[in-house]
Amino acid sequence: MAHIIVVGNEKGGAGKSTVSMHVATALSRMRHNVGVLDLDLRQKTLGRYIHNRRSFMKSEGLNLPTPEYHDLPEIKHSDLRPGENAFDRRLSAAVAGLEPDNDFILIDCPGSHTRLSQVAHSLADTLVTPLNDSFVDFDLLAHTDTSGEEITGPSVYSEMVWNARQLRAQAGLPPMDWVVVRNRTGAQAMINKEKMARALEKLSKRIGFRTAPGFNERVIFRELFSRGLTLLDLRDLGVKGLNISNIAARQELRELVKALNQPNVTVDF
Repeated sequence: MAHIIVVGNEKGGAGKSTVSMHVATALSRMRHNVGVLDLDLRQKTLGRYIHNRRSFMKSEGLNLPTPEYHDLPEIKHSDLRPGENAFDRRLSAAVAGLEPDNDFILIDCPGSHTRLSQVAHSLADTLVTPLNDSFVDFDLLAHTDTSGEEITGPSVYSEMVWNARQLRAQAGLPPMDWVVVRNRTGAQAMINKEKMARALEKLSKRIGFRTAPGFNERVIFRELFSRGLTLLDLRDLGVKGLNISNIAARQELRELVKALNQPNVTVDF
């Protein structure tokens, strides 16, 4: 069975597609077969990212390790069982088609609550939730008092993850490993950053996730998208003397992949 990694967060702008592309490509570079689905059927940012990568490789005559992207199959209404949801069938068909040939299936969810996202979360062996380092984004996980220090209750997203965990338990599947990734953090240690760390530590014990380091805010991520590249491709392109920011970003990716704790993955980049 392929290990399913779902990258989910119901708020846009948290860097889900950047995290998805870098994790999927890193696993591909480590000689794993990786299938990728993008459930944002309107924007398809991850799908566009991989399309840009294939176009760039073709124009430059390159063959870079690349995950296999697949669109969800179309389903005829007449093929649905009574009461069956078309989105459920499309996603289950896509996953079933990818499982035989892949070690990992990575699913990138949209920044909103959809039926596809809800079902994908219940399929997640590992759920990765990128979170911007601010209390605006923390509110996605839980509500706090005016000081930002005391948690007053879970958010709708946390409740959705709880429901997904219940569905997995009912189906006899192993427990989900939920990893909240602190993304787009600032380089300086500020009061807000420290408060966020304390709040996440408290919340992790209450609702059952662990935290992992993500990416600092860096211009390089915006520049890579149009060519479909990741941090790990720069040396293959003959880029010499990587600057300090790029080297630090590679280390951040290394730490993130390690934090996923996959037993058959040896981080060798």
